[in-house]
Amino acid sequence: MPKPDLIGPLPGSTPTGETPSRRRTLPPDLLREASHRVSVMALLGGTLWVIGVGADHLAMRALNAPGWARPDVDDVIGLVVVALSLALYGYSRKKERDPEFILNLGLGYMVLTGVGLGIMMHWNHIPANTEIFPMISWIGAVVLMFAAILPTTPWKMFIAGFIAVTMNPVGMLIQRARGDWDFGAGALLLMHYPDYILLGVAVVISRVINRLGQQVVKAREMGSYQLNELLGKGGMGEVYKATHRMLARPAAIKLIRPDKIGDLGSRELLVKRFRREAEAAANLRSPHTVELYDFGVTEDGTLYFVMELLVGMDLETLVRQYGPVPPARVIRILLQVCESLEEAHAAGLVHRDIKPANIHVGRLGLRYDFVKVLDFGLVKPIDTETSGHSLETAAGRTPGTPAYMAPEMAMGETVDGRADLYALGCVAYYLLTAQLVFTAENALQMIARHLQHEPTPPSERTGVPLPAELERVVMACLAKRPEGRPQSAKELAARLAAIDVEPWSESQAEAWWGISLQHPIA
Repeated sequence: MPKPDLIGPLPGSTPTGETPSRRRTLPPDLLREASHRVSVMALLGGTLWVIGVGADHLAMRALNAPGWARPDVDDVIGLVVVALSLALYGYSRKKERDPEFILNLGLGYMVLTGVGLGIMMHWNHIPANTEIFPMISWIGAVVLMFAAILPTTPWKMFIAGFIAVTMNPVGMLIQRARGDWDFGAGALLLMHYPDYILLGVAVVISRVINRLGQQVVKAREMGSYQLNELLGKGGMGEVYKATHRMLARPAAIKLIRPDKIGDLGSRELLVKRFRREAEAAANLRSPHTVELYDFGVTEDGTLYFVMELLVGMDLETLVRQYGPVPPARVIRILLQVCESLEEAHAAGLVHRDIKPANIHVGRLGLRYDFVKVLDFGLVKPIDTETSGHSLETAAGRTPGTPAYMAPEMAMGETVDGRADLYALGCVAYYLLTAQLVFTAENALQMIARHLQHEPTPPSERTGVPLPAELERVVMACLAKRPEGRPQSAKELAARLAAIDVEPWSESQAEAWWGISLQHPIA
C-alpha cells in the first residue's frame, strides 16, 4: 500500500529560532529546483566528455595518426570524470538529499572538471619555441556557466572557481616538470589570465543571483511569516509552507493574487469584504475547522490567510489512491464534517465549496482520521440579498464546484446551510463509490444534471451492498429542493450516528495510517 501524501512535515521539524531565510539564500522549493540542475549538468557533462574523447580518436583516425586506437591519458581522465558525473547524477536524483549539500557537490564537480581539463590541455609535448599568448580556456567557460546556473554565495564561487582556473597554471608546471615544455616564468600569468577575469565575472554573477534570491525571500514575507516551499496551487491562488519569524510553529499560507480579485476600481470593496469574511472565519473554534492564525493584505494587494499546517491528505487524494472508503469510516468522517458545519451555519456562514479536496483527514497529536474542513476563508455570510457576493464571486468565478454544487446555488438563488449538506452528500457518494454523483463532459452539463437528473443510488453504481440507512441519508442529502434534505448539520449528524454499523474505531484508524506510512509512494 503506498504512502499518503504529506501536506506538510511534522510540526517541530524546523529548528527553533532558525528560519529558512537565515539559513539559505533561496526558499526551499527554489533551492530544490536549483539542486536539480546539478544532476542535469552532471549528466550533460559526462555525455560531453564521452563525445569529446571519442571525437578526438575519430579525428586521429581520419588523419591516419599512428596509435589512434590506443588509450592515452585523455581517455583515463575522461573515464574518471564520466564515472564521477554518473555518480553525482545518481546521488543528486535521490529526493531525500539536502539541496544545499547538492549545490556544494556541484561546485566540487566544477573543480574536478577543471582538474581534468587542466591536465589534458597541458599533458602532451609542446615545442620550446611555441608562441605563448593569452587565451580563454574551457575551464574559464565552465566556471562562468556554473555561476550562471547554480546559485551560491560569491565567496564559495570565488574559492571553487579560483581552484578550478588555477588548474591551467598547475598543468603547465606539471608539463614543465615532466620536461615536455620549457617556458618562461611570466608565461604562467600571460597565458591564462583571461580565465581569472572570467572568474571575476562569475563572482559578480553569483552576487547578483544571491541578491535576487534575497529579494525573493523578502517578497515572500507575509506579516510575521516567511514563505517557504510551494505546497499547491489552484484557480484562486497558491498555498505555501511558512514559518513564523519568532515561533517554531509551522504554518500554511494561502495567497490570492491581485489579478485574481478584479480590477483596481473594485479592489477596495473586495478588501473590506475579505476582512469581514476572514474575521468571521477566524472566530470559528470547532476542532474540525482548519485554524486560521492570521490574515492580511500585502503592499501589492495580495490577500493572504495563515493557517495551521496539516499532516495527512485530502479526501480526493484518499479515494484516488486507495479507492472506495468503508461505510463505517465514511460515517466517522461525515460526523466530523457536520460538527464543523454546524458551528459555521450557527454563525451565519455557508461554506459554498464543500468537496473532497476541501476536507482533510490525517493525524492530530495522537488522534488519527482527524478531519479538518478547509477554505473557510472564502465563505459567504447567509444573506437574503441576491446582490451579495462572496470573495470568489466578486473575483468573477462561479462559486462552488459544479460536481458538488447544490441546484439552488447553480440557479443563483439564495442559499443557506442546506446547500453545504447537498455538497456533503456528494462527498459521501464519492467516498462510498469512488465516482461522482453525475458524470459530464463539461461544467455546464454537470450543472444541468444536478438540476434535472435523479442520482443513481450508490450501491447500484458499485454493486456492493451498503448499509440501507446510510444510503437513505446520502440520497436525502441529494434532494433537489432544500426542504427535502436534512434541515441542519446537527440533524444530519444525528441520523448518521443512529446508523447501526460497527463504528470505525480509533485503533482501526491508527492501524490504517501506520500501515500506509510504512510504504512510500512508487
